[in-house]
Amino acid sequence: MVSYESIALWKHKMPKVRIKLYSTDITKLNDIVNQIVDIAKKVGVSFSGPINLPTKKLVISTRKSPDGEGSETYDRWEMRIHKRLIDVAADERALHLVMRVPIPQDVNIEIQVIE
Repeated sequence: MVSYESIALWKHKMPKVRIKLYSTDITKLNDIVNQIVDIAKKVGVSFSGPINLPTKKLVISTRKSPDGEGSETYDRWEMRIHKRLIDVAADERALHLVMRVPIPQDVNIEIQVIE
């Protein structure tokens, strides 16, 4: 007969899928994250997240005047890369639904199976 402790240990050792999402457009990123969380809730699998990872800022300062004369004025350009992390239990039905989510071109996704 199977004890409740062995079932609890089996659930903790169930493989998980780590989904990393990153994009420069935060609204599209949050929409995709909300869709993945809704799928996990509907299927009934355990998940953790979304976890906000640090935003990476790429800053470029360029001088406005091309010839070097006049006052030193600079343009400052900045691009922010927003990142999210979600861990979902590796359920076949949930993963199939996650793979069918339409991902915009601006959003990058990495899916990794972890033990």
